[in-house]
Amino acid sequence: MSIREDFEERERRFMSLHGCLSAESRGRIKPEALRDVRTVFQLDRDRIVYCNAFRRMKYKTQVFLSPLGDQYRTRLTHTLEVSQIARTVARAMYMNEDLAEAIALGHDLGHTPFGHSGETALKEIFSNSFAHNEQSLRVVDLLENKGRGLNLTYEVRDGILKHSKGYGKIMPENINEKPFTVEGQIVRFADIMAYLNHDLEDAIRSRVICEDQVPRLCIDVLGRTHPDRATTMMRDIIFASKSENGEFVLNMSDEVYEAMAVLRQFLYDNVYRSDKVHKEFIKAKKILSELFDFFLNNSSRLEQEMTLLEMEHCMTNGQPYERIVCDFIASMTDRYAMNLYAKLFFPLPVV
Repeated sequence: MSIREDFEERERRFMSLHGCLSAESRGRIKPEALRDVRTVFQLDRDRIVYCNAFRRMKYKTQVFLSPLGDQYRTRLTHTLEVSQIARTVARAMYMNEDLAEAIALGHDLGHTPFGHSGETALKEIFSNSFAHNEQSLRVVDLLENKGRGLNLTYEVRDGILKHSKGYGKIMPENINEKPFTVEGQIVRFADIMAYLNHDLEDAIRSRVICEDQVPRLCIDVLGRTHPDRATTMMRDIIFASKSENGEFVLNMSDEVYEAMAVLRQFLYDNVYRSDKVHKEFIKAKKILSELFDFFLNNSSRLEQEMTLLEMEHCMTNGQPYERIVCDFIASMTDRYAMNLYAKLFFPLPVV
């Protein structure tokens, strides 16, 4: 028996009936031989961690654009926090930790520079249907590995595609919008648990808000510190979720869910839409819009830049040119976009 087979057997012995067994994955787009050491979901996790898009997240905005302070979250640190919450919850529920981790690590690979303002910019200048979750799936299916994609399992791809909530419900009522694995659903919850906590902490650190402004309900129910809030949320979903009519239903108590909803609204009103954050996002939208227009009319320069990002294969993959430009813009980090903008549009000093 191989190490992988031994691990798959251990999963059968200890995992919940509602968990997704590695040995019963629906497989990959392109069939592959099974490995001797790693299960299919462990392999997916590693492929995500080693890809270029994962490394670029360290210089992509979470809330605050290109923060100079070392303590502020980036898209990468957000992803790591989501991953840890998802693993903790999945472990406590006897679900597949490796699957939950792989989905969490890959869920934001397609996020644009400058956070959601970058996403909004591409909605306006490329297509209203542009969405970072769909771009994340595009990254793992088409853009990474020199155009061959990462060839991830169906379960991980489904979780990546269906993680996004926008300002909607944590768990959608439409079954077609809900991840079909419990692990994918756990990541949807872990995502909001992570950003409610760290965005609040970063907003206080940056003085966009002060701690005294946080609604009293949120402090009384969730806790005053990041560890307290995270623990409250994780414990609540672990103990409130249960099997109903043969299906495992993720749930939260009314008290904690209401406190999270209040905190979410507070952050939207006082942080994400605050003057300080919004003014910077307007500048970010301008940068991406002008870069998009420039590269629409300069294919040779685009090819040069794509080579620097190790994405030159995109120029020959048969995609519409405008779609290629969109992929390029979405792949940029904040600092890459700002440096490129300065190089293209700022006058050169006379030596």
